Order: sequence, then C-alpha cells, then structure tokens
Amino acid sequence: MSDTAHASSGGRHTHVFLGATHERSERKTWVVIWLCGAMMAAEIIGGIFTGSIALVADGLHMSTHAGALLLAALAYTFARTHANDPNFTFGTGKLGDLAGFTSAVILAMISLLIAYESISRLFAPVPINFAEAIPIAVLGLAVNIASAWLLSGGDHHHGHSHGHGGPAHDEAKPFATADGTAVLEIFEEGVPPRFRLRLESGLLPAAAGVFVETLRGDGARQMFAMRDMGGYLESDEEIPEPHAFTAKVALGGRDYPLLFEEHEHAGAGAHSDNNMRAALVHVIADAAVSVLVIAGLMLARAFGWLWMDPLAGLVGAVVIANWAWTLIRDTGAILLDMNPDRQMAKKLRDTIEAEGDEIADLHLWRLGPGHLGAILSVVTAQARGAGFYRERLSRFRSLSHLTIEVVPKP
Repeated sequence: MSDTAHASSGGRHTHVFLGATHERSERKTWVVIWLCGAMMAAEIIGGIFTGSIALVADGLHMSTHAGALLLAALAYTFARTHANDPNFTFGTGKLGDLAGFTSAVILAMISLLIAYESISRLFAPVPINFAEAIPIAVLGLAVNIASAWLLSGGDHHHGHSHGHGGPAHDEAKPFATADGTAVLEIFEEGVPPRFRLRLESGLLPAAAGVFVETLRGDGARQMFAMRDMGGYLESDEEIPEPHAFTAKVALGGRDYPLLFEEHEHAGAGAHSDNNMRAALVHVIADAAVSVLVIAGLMLARAFGWLWMDPLAGLVGAVVIANWAWTLIRDTGAILLDMNPDRQMAKKLRDTIEAEGDEIADLHLWRLGPGHLGAILSVVTAQARGAGFYRERLSRFRSLSHLTIEVVPKP
C-alpha cells in the first residue's frame, strides 16, 4: 500500500519550469543577434565593394557567431511558447540546457578548426595585410564587448540570492510591546543558533521574566529560558533544526506569537541558465581570441614575427576548448538527469529520517533553471501520509515537482 503526493495545490500540477529571467534573457539574446547580423552584413557588403577579402572573411566568421546566438534565442522562444504543452512530461525547462550542450559542441569544433589553421600557419606562414587585419580585429572586439554587455546586463546569473545552497531564514522578527518595539532573532553567525531578544529603544526587561516557547508543525513544544548578555537577552539552549516554528515570546505578562520559516535552496548549478551561459561563452571566447589576435598582429608588425599571429590563435583555441568542455560536462550531466546537488539530497534524506523513518529510494534531478524534481519512497512504521512528509519538505523551495510514496513498514 502506498500514497503518492505532488508538490502542488488543489490537486493540479504545473509543469512550467522556466528560469525566473527567461523572457528577459530571450529579449536580450534577440537584440544581440540583430547587432551581430548588422555587423555581419556591413562587413560582407563592405568587403565586396572595397575588395577586402579579410573583411569578407571576418563577416563570414561573424555569421557563425550569430548562428550560435540564434540557437540560444530559438531555444528560449520554443521553451516559452511550449511551456504548457502536455507532450513535454516535465516541461520545457531543459531546452536551454540542450541548446547550451549543442552550442558547446559547436564551440569545441570551432576551437579545433582554429587550432588546425594556426598549426598550418606555423609551418607555412602567409603574408598578413596589417593595415586591414588590425582594424578588423579591433572592430570585432568592440562588437563582442557590446554583445557581452547586452547579454549580461549586470544581472547575476546564478538565479537566486541563495545560490550557495544554504538555508534562508526569516530570522529577525520585530513586534510592538508596551515598552516599545522588540526584535526576536535567530543568531547563528559562527556560533550555535540561539534566540536573541532586544529592544530598539528603552530598557530591557529582567531576563528571569522572559521566555520563548516554540511550537512546531508536528505539535512538539520547547521552552527557552533567557539570560542577560548586556544589551540583549539570549537563550540558554541551542535551537534545533529546522528553524521552522511559531515562537511565543512571554514578555511583560503578555504573549507575542511570531512565525519563523526556513527555506532551503539548491546550489548554484541548479539555478544557472546554461542557455545564456553558452551564449556568453561564445561572445567572451570570441572577445578573448580578438585580444590575442590583436596582440599577435601588433608584435608581428613591430618585429616581423609572423609566427606570433598563429601562436595567438593556438592559445585562443586551447582557451575555447577548455570552456567548451566545461559547458559540455555541466549540460550533459543535466540532460542525463544526474544528481544536481548532492548536499541537498543529503538534507532531504536527513529531514525525512530524523524521526526514525527510512528513505528506500530517492531521485533528484533538474527540471529547469531553479527548478528541481524529486521522487521519494518512504518506509515508515507510523500512520503518516504523503502530506506529512510534503509539509516536512516545504522549506526546500527549489523542489518544484515532488512525488512521495509512503510504504508501511512490515
């Protein structure tokens, strides 16, 4: 016998697992495509009319750049327009990772081509028209810097302020008393977590007459006596995890109930937008190569070192290959449904097994930027349903799709 529940309300399940900045990222990507497209057309047309093969070649290079960005933009658009398509069992959140993986493979192929051409030129140098090559490289660098600025826009791409994977607490709770505004907080910076009570103005009451009692969702209660620490009162005992309860402050003959909630967020990898990351890698990689090319061309012109130009290209190829491999590794892991956050998986297990139950099976995978899916099979000797465990896991805000199977212990 088993009971299954999903992390949703009203019995209906949403499968829209797009990142919080999805539409804004989509718009920025299309803007950069138009910029690169205009630059590409200007270089090709200008090269044809002026007879500059270097200008035409750079325009064709810009077309590969625009093509990679077009892949990212189409992935954003398709994921958004098909977000509610029931044919996608777990939504379209992974389309960005698929686009990022594809883009990384293309980037790896480009690095191989650059390396091949660079090695060929080391053994068979070709004459360089510095008057054309250097301005084109500088122009390409300027376009790449503008593209990177437009794509990043000053945003933080980890997707959440708690991307480090730690808990977010509603830790400071102000409340009005007869003596002024008091603040109860959970303090745990470098020390075990304890309650601290202070007044924003006025004199603190005697510690002997102040208590804090916690009431948890399962009915468990705990009383905390307070001691004077000079400027604030602090509880004698540590506060056990999780920090999710109603804290009733007994102060001046009155009780003040305060609600504390704790939310767990997955690590940065679970929040990253790999589609935008791939687009940025393309732009930054191109900018890095432009810098190396400019340096190589300047040295080649100044000292006659024609080998500096292909050497700069070879270094750039190695840098691009390294970035491509990192992106392939990260997006490939998501596409294969590898565990995106081992620390979070451990916390899920610890939370369920804290009261003697056992997790027989646990699956955790990424559904999209900032969205995780989980399937748990819980073996228990208690008369508990899936709703009990869903409530226990409610602090894990990144769990957008949660399925719990409860199996009675034989």
